[in-house]
Amino acid sequence: MTSLAQALFAPRAVALIGASGDAKKNTARPQRFLAKHGYAGAVLPINPTRAEVLGKKAYRIVADAPQPVDHAFIMIPQVEQAIEDCGRSGVAVASIFSDGFADVGPEGAARQARLAARARELGVRLLGPNSMGVIDIPGRFALTVNAVLEMDALPAGGTSIVSQSGTMLGTVLSRGAARGLGFSKLVSVGNEADLGVGELVELLADDAATRVILLFLETVRDAERLAGAARRAHAAGKPVVAYKLGRSALGERLARSHTGALAGSDAALDAYFRACGILRVDMLETLIEIAPLVAGRAPPRLEPGRSPRVAVVTTTGGGAASVVDRLGLSGIETVAPGSDAPIIDLTMAGTSAQYASTLASLIDSPECDAVLAVVGSSAMFHPQHAVQPILDAKRSAKPLAAFLTPHAEQSLALLARAEVAAFRTPEACADAFRAYFSWKEPRRIESSEVVEIQIKKKKFDEKSSIDLFASLGIPVAESQAARAPGFEHSVPYPVAAKILSAQIAHKTEAGGVILGIGDQADFDLKVPGLKSTRILVQAMHCGLGEAIIGYRDDPLVGPLALVGSGGVMAEIYKDVVLALAPVSVEEAEEMIARVKGFAVLRGYRGLPRGDLRALAGALAALSRLALVRGRLVAEAEINPMIVKREGVVAVDGLVVPKA
Repeated sequence: MTSLAQALFAPRAVALIGASGDAKKNTARPQRFLAKHGYAGAVLPINPTRAEVLGKKAYRIVADAPQPVDHAFIMIPQVEQAIEDCGRSGVAVASIFSDGFADVGPEGAARQARLAARARELGVRLLGPNSMGVIDIPGRFALTVNAVLEMDALPAGGTSIVSQSGTMLGTVLSRGAARGLGFSKLVSVGNEADLGVGELVELLADDAATRVILLFLETVRDAERLAGAARRAHAAGKPVVAYKLGRSALGERLARSHTGALAGSDAALDAYFRACGILRVDMLETLIEIAPLVAGRAPPRLEPGRSPRVAVVTTTGGGAASVVDRLGLSGIETVAPGSDAPIIDLTMAGTSAQYASTLASLIDSPECDAVLAVVGSSAMFHPQHAVQPILDAKRSAKPLAAFLTPHAEQSLALLARAEVAAFRTPEACADAFRAYFSWKEPRRIESSEVVEIQIKKKKFDEKSSIDLFASLGIPVAESQAARAPGFEHSVPYPVAAKILSAQIAHKTEAGGVILGIGDQADFDLKVPGLKSTRILVQAMHCGLGEAIIGYRDDPLVGPLALVGSGGVMAEIYKDVVLALAPVSVEEAEEMIARVKGFAVLRGYRGLPRGDLRALAGALAALSRLALVRGRLVAEAEINPMIVKREGVVAVDGLVVPKA
């Protein structure tokens, strides 16, 4: 039986449904490209109106083909009819170039769902709809309509790419070729009606010809499967690098909490990629150029709290300065071991021998975590001489990369052949190093018990929110609901009084909070001004600082935990850190260590230290909402959480159950 990987990338026979006899048409390209690039299997044009197509015998339907077909490429509007034909003929995979499905709105999405369901019944796996196809360069298989395949020669290498944009396959392939970079497998997933990014990453993780996996993403459609696939790739020693296009507002407009606003979809994806062990790059150029930097490597292990250090050696001071600036903006230090200078400048006295010995000493030096060689104009006019010391340098676990200041294709090609990462712009170079040093091992998944909490309310006011937090083991301020006219309570003074209403999420902005009520007389004077029949009376607390901790079940990546500077600072500075929930106390401590605003709570310049371990415990406890059976809470936050010398206490909270 043909495996999915074989049918997808190395089929014995391909049926081209809707193949055109007009060589100028898009629908003629797959047949031309398969022949042009040396596909050795059978190519079977399917066209009921022609006896032959571009010199090959044509067939009315797939069932008429003289041999079994592993892979069909559908280019006609009557996709459903073609899938029925494929099912009857035992076709394993059908790639659908045709559009008119989820890409055109709700009716198209419904049509796509029906198509996927029928394909499952027939045993046909689908790639697309709206897919530009599949390319396996080492296997000489070019089943695509992408015009870049007009290239005479396709550069082969160990980098594979899965793209939600079909046109980007051509972009990456052509731009990579201009740098001497080669590729293995390229897949356009289209609408992902069946085969999605996650399953394709699984296949590539098992593919002997793939060393690095690149992802061009517009969204994440199956976060759980992609996470598992990324872990599988990591276990196989294959880095996964993602470029995410755009910043979706999905879910943000529905958020009632600060957490919802701060944990926007892009921030959520950052946390998700980090937890999955996926490197995220900010620039398309970086996606194309980064593979040699990470191929065969594992995530770096730096001492906690220390900035990454890159040793920069150069023959052009100005060119080096341009990339040093960018590295600095990314929080990366540039060093010259044994000197206070930020770079090692060989501009005036540099020889090939001196350059080579300098590189050798830096690669062996414990004072830097990576080495960057910046090459000037000689890279363009004397490519062999300019980059020879880099080509000859010893390979080690420490990354070695090059930044070429001129346009120097021959030097880029020489470096690519030697598997040395080479960058054309300082921005992409710095972005690649930032992504590399931000790269983490995939988060270990530990089995956790289901949290049994009853969520019966459709709306939570602050009192019921505080009670829920207390049930999770989070320290909360003593609170009591009080009613008009007397607002009797037994909370010891001093107290705060707050309007108690599930309709008012942020009471301070609504003028619904009175703080520092010192005694009964003061209470009787101030509380009637709240103009509410129900209030929350709460014990006053003070501490060394305020924090926000939050939880959100994100529509793209699932449950998230959040921690940051509390009070109004949360939204002003957006000084927050996110991670996939639930988190352990140790993971919560690592998150807290990355919040810049907590410097004052860490004892900055002799200030008293806050109990950040207790804050970590509260964050870990709140994140366990991810384990509630049915995940019934959409959002929850405590803001502020008062951080004291010893302990923490929640004084304001919000819970938003799922609709």
